[in-house]
Amino acid sequence: MTVLCDEPAQICARGTCIVAGVEDAGKWQATRLDELGVLARGRSRHRPRDAAHLYGGPHPFVQTGDIKHAGLYVSEYSQSYSEAGLEQSKMWPRGTLCITIAANIGDTAILGFDACFPDSVIGFLADETKCDTRFIKYRFDTVKQQFQQVSQGAAQDNLSMEKLLALKIEVPPLATQHRIATILSAYDDLIDNNSRRITLLEQAARHLYEEWFVRLKFPGHERTRIVNGVPERWEKVFMPEAIEINPTTRLSDDEEHWWVEMAELATDSMVIQNAVKRDGRSGSKFRNGDTLLARITPCLENGKTGYVDFMSDGEAGRGSTEFIVLRSKRVTREFVYCFARTYHFREHAIKSMIGASGRQRVQERCFDEFRVFVPPESLLSLFAESAAPCFQQIKTLHSQNKQLRVARDHLLPRLMSGEVAA
Repeated sequence: MTVLCDEPAQICARGTCIVAGVEDAGKWQATRLDELGVLARGRSRHRPRDAAHLYGGPHPFVQTGDIKHAGLYVSEYSQSYSEAGLEQSKMWPRGTLCITIAANIGDTAILGFDACFPDSVIGFLADETKCDTRFIKYRFDTVKQQFQQVSQGAAQDNLSMEKLLALKIEVPPLATQHRIATILSAYDDLIDNNSRRITLLEQAARHLYEEWFVRLKFPGHERTRIVNGVPERWEKVFMPEAIEINPTTRLSDDEEHWWVEMAELATDSMVIQNAVKRDGRSGSKFRNGDTLLARITPCLENGKTGYVDFMSDGEAGRGSTEFIVLRSKRVTREFVYCFARTYHFREHAIKSMIGASGRQRVQERCFDEFRVFVPPESLLSLFAESAAPCFQQIKTLHSQNKQLRVARDHLLPRLMSGEVAA
């Protein structure tokens, strides 16, 4: 449709001409976010922000990294506030759209529970008579690059409230929003379901490990004598004898390889979300079957750990020097990962290795004096046979999730541009 007039016109993504703030019925309209609901920044007033008494309580505290790694909904969090933390912050209701404005700018996700978040996140509470929160989240996904561009220029990139409100997004009638959001959320619902299955499978493998090798309720334990606290035929050895620490892998600096950032290691899952291929970077070297263990605080204390299972045979990888590579030697790869996740290892081994001040870091030599149990090969093989199907199914589900994300991301701009009708 062509409209001739003296007023400045806005052209939306679907080619609709909006004149003097009026659009044809059923068309999309350029709208500020505060016209669709209420926006406000998160709150974390206490200084210093890392004061210990603020944390460890019952109140979820969602941070930019949690939003970055969330799907449609924030369903997990890596930190919590105490009552003191809550007092200097603000509790946002379930259903709030979280928008990151610092660090990873423009990431969005909807709170799946009541939670606090810092001032590096803006909360949006939708007016349900005007917009669907899910649609707004997906709309943000299509204009994220635009938000990132307007955030540049300061000493540290950030997206202020003023910049956010200065930008308009194209929004269709409410019924169309609901249809688009329902189509796209179907993909995210499948992804979330697979993610829950991944969590249950990993919990099963780790529970089996703890039952056999921590509680010593392994098959045949009733007939096994305990000698000096060690089951008969088991060995207690220094950790480097059983597990290689940062093993050397031949990999030239100019050879293309997989790269993993610290941010891609999860606090409660073996899955490494995003790895990319690049060259010319030095760092810790790994291969399939290795476990990546965060070596600095607070990532170390939060339990950031990943299991490498995304490369083809013969491929190598490198990653941040801020994690240590653990490789099976006298124990199986499944044993190594589950061992690295245990409370005993983190609380009684790792924390005794780090210093008392500064940026605390575990060095390779810290493992030299730490002892681990090495069960008989027959028991290790039986554990691998029991745990390996869980690991394989996790890999399959993670691959399905990647395919679902690709399909959703391919459909998203086509729905938003009108190429595909909702």
